[in-house]
Amino acid sequence: MSLFFTLLAKIIPLYTSIILGFFSTLFLKCDKETVAKILLFILSPLIIFNATLNVKLDAQVLFLPSFFFIFSSILSIFLLYYFKKIYKDNTANLLAFSTSTGNTGNIGIPLAILFLESDLVDVFIFTVLASLLYQNSVGYYITAKGNFSAKQSLLKVIKLPVLHAFILGIILNLIGFKLPETFISYGDYLKGAYAILGMMLVGMGLEKMKSNQAFDIKFISYAMFIKFIIWPSVVLAFIFLDKNYFHFLDSSYYLLMFIFSIVPLAGNTVTVATILNVKPEKMSIALFISILISLVYIPLVLYLYMY
Repeated sequence: MSLFFTLLAKIIPLYTSIILGFFSTLFLKCDKETVAKILLFILSPLIIFNATLNVKLDAQVLFLPSFFFIFSSILSIFLLYYFKKIYKDNTANLLAFSTSTGNTGNIGIPLAILFLESDLVDVFIFTVLASLLYQNSVGYYITAKGNFSAKQSLLKVIKLPVLHAFILGIILNLIGFKLPETFISYGDYLKGAYAILGMMLVGMGLEKMKSNQAFDIKFISYAMFIKFIIWPSVVLAFIFLDKNYFHFLDSSYYLLMFIFSIVPLAGNTVTVATILNVKPEKMSIALFISILISLVYIPLVLYLYMY
């Protein structure tokens, strides 16, 4: 029970930010589109640049974000093909995009700090780049494809500054560049701002949750099954194969991968859905429900994994 309450204490502040976002739109009439643009075009590039610049690169560390990026991309393409047979509008695009990633930042990083050694926490943060890159490249393209042509969607992806920030961070890392000491603490401020604004945006979307067809039980059921059953099953299968046959990863990375797979839906999916106007209210409700489920789900599956 102590594990459950420890995890609960980590997640409760997220609910405070969601409530603040809800009331900021309901009473203060704050513009959620502006907040979404700040997250996607300013904070995300700065965070991904800082992490890429500071991590110590080797084959295993590079494999982790590569694995999850490729898996998310393949899964989203398969799901888009599948859901196009079920939904005739851009709901298929949104569902394929959102279920192929997870909240590896706001919830995953606190979990990593709780269960991993300090050096592995840095590796986990670098692995989170897989989620950011997927959300802002393949995932962004798939979601935009619901409202735009293939050419228009590709142009939107190319213009995303997060991709440029990642490339620049890798180049500077390889040549040994280091940021001045005065900028080190600034990176922590950026992470805090990203976490708070990201969860507030969820609450901003919930302000219109009574809008027509916002609560879609079929959409929610598909999302929960893929995120909480398919994701950890695939990662556990890989861990089994690597442990018994491939022997590529150090065993200390297995728990890191498992934590990466069990987080709820990503808050950034609401950001992208808001910017592209692809049913952000529906996405906000699904996200909120996934966070509620994770209160019990995360400690349960971690207990099963460890024992």
